[in-house]
Amino acid sequence: MLPANIVEKIVLSCKLGPEAEACKTLREEAEKTDTSLMEMLLVKNLVDENTLFTKIGEILNVPFVSLKGKDIRRDILDLIPSPVASANSVISFDKNEKEIFLAMTDPTDLQTAEFIRRKTGLEPKIHITTFSDLKDALHRYHAGLEEEMKIIQEKNEEEESGDLKKAAEELPIINIVSSILEHAVYEGASDIHIEPNEKELAIRYRIDGILKSVMNLPKNFQSGIVARIKILANLKIDEHMVPQDGRFKIQTQNDKMAFRVSIIPVYDGEKIVMRLLPEGAKPLTLDQLGFLPSVKKVVENAIKKPNGMILVTGPTGSGKTTTLYSVLGILNQPGVNISTIEDPIEYRIQGINQSQINPKVGFTFATGLRAFLRQDPNIIMVGEIRDQETAEIAVHAAMTGHLVLSTLHTNDAPTTIPRLTDMGVPPFLVSYTTNIVMAQRLVRKICQYCKKEYKLDRASIDALLKAFDAERITAILKENKLLQEGEKNLEEMVFYKGEGCSRCNNSGFKGRVGIYEVLEVNQEIIHKINEHADANTLKDTARKNGMITMSEDGLIKAKMGTTTISEILRVTKE
Repeated sequence: MLPANIVEKIVLSCKLGPEAEACKTLREEAEKTDTSLMEMLLVKNLVDENTLFTKIGEILNVPFVSLKGKDIRRDILDLIPSPVASANSVISFDKNEKEIFLAMTDPTDLQTAEFIRRKTGLEPKIHITTFSDLKDALHRYHAGLEEEMKIIQEKNEEEESGDLKKAAEELPIINIVSSILEHAVYEGASDIHIEPNEKELAIRYRIDGILKSVMNLPKNFQSGIVARIKILANLKIDEHMVPQDGRFKIQTQNDKMAFRVSIIPVYDGEKIVMRLLPEGAKPLTLDQLGFLPSVKKVVENAIKKPNGMILVTGPTGSGKTTTLYSVLGILNQPGVNISTIEDPIEYRIQGINQSQINPKVGFTFATGLRAFLRQDPNIIMVGEIRDQETAEIAVHAAMTGHLVLSTLHTNDAPTTIPRLTDMGVPPFLVSYTTNIVMAQRLVRKICQYCKKEYKLDRASIDALLKAFDAERITAILKENKLLQEGEKNLEEMVFYKGEGCSRCNNSGFKGRVGIYEVLEVNQEIIHKINEHADANTLKDTARKNGMITMSEDGLIKAKMGTTTISEILRVTKE
């Protein structure tokens, strides 16, 4: 990455963006967030990417090259291995007998150029290119699946091989599976779906919560790919009629990535779903999760208490476990004993005792929780409260001086209270032990590189008014100081959306953030619980006490430019 002083000098001297004082502020902000000044300028759309890199090239006397749509031969691309290209932001786009032509985002990185000269025996000719052009070019490393398919087809292997292990160890199959895994990591996928159909094998990635089709492979690849993944996950190759679960790891250029494998028999074969889990990933902070300052304060006050229950609720895939890990990351101090019982263990955290349930041997959430109480814990995390027994033990633990963290499946925070009482926990115990209930969903974030202002059309306004009262919208945004001068109604309000670019695969979204509602169990809520109040009554009481609902949290983030109105309406609709 180019040094900040060089970037700042170029921006100011060529008048490409903000002036000196603004540049200084951005530079300080970049240092605090561990990003570069260049990235900060581009993310905030303060300078045109092509213009910036062209000017840098002119000043450094390095030619600029645009890689968009440029035909790069596969043999030239492969002169630099994919991990080296990704790690060093460099790609080879041409060569002759004596020279290799390199496209780099940092043409001052002479160390990488020298490394490539030694490895290839060719003299590097350095060119500068943009971040988005380089990313587009790096995608081409993962376009080799088609070539691998041709190789297998040329071998004319039978659809059903007699020796599955041999088929799984064929080099083309190994390469295809490796490419599927590496491509998923590169694309930032959370899950890989390999789905057999009547005539083909569908590969899909879940990216930012949305399943996207990657490609369809010929049916005769199916047995080899399934067998290969079974070998990696240490599963039974010859078992096709019962579900199997396993796990394996691969090394990426930056870190280890774990894959949690689930295989089930379906009509046309065996379906595989793999969850991607970064090894050694640090828990996110509450700010990174997307908690608003006022809501964050409520959460922090709740987790400071020495005992009680912290409950997180939401549907599958809403980020509940990630939130719990973040809270555990805050609580994980040398002076406390933390034990967790999970199904499965998704992330390993140093200093925390983590256990995996095993119902086959009778090790359930309930039995594990009961055993933990004899392990002198300060804090206990239970993956999920699924039944009356687990609920009762969790409440008992919270009553006897332990801080208990757990999850439930309910649509919102107030509904969690009746859910616990329906499980057989007396209302007075629920009110006595519960500190807060957090309900959440995940919404896609607007791509910061193609974010644009816009005003809502009539259809969007009508959809918004079905979810919110017009006066309530204005009041919420006014309270959070988000209304600009002249924004008196929805027709006049400015919101944001992503137009689509190479960095977000033209989706307009990149990454996800949580929207939350946090029910603080104060004296008024305790009184209502003890009166057997229903969820609606609890919700009304909580809102009077200042609770922001998930929809309202989403509306605030849409006005802030974090997500879109359509995304909030999509995720929060019931």
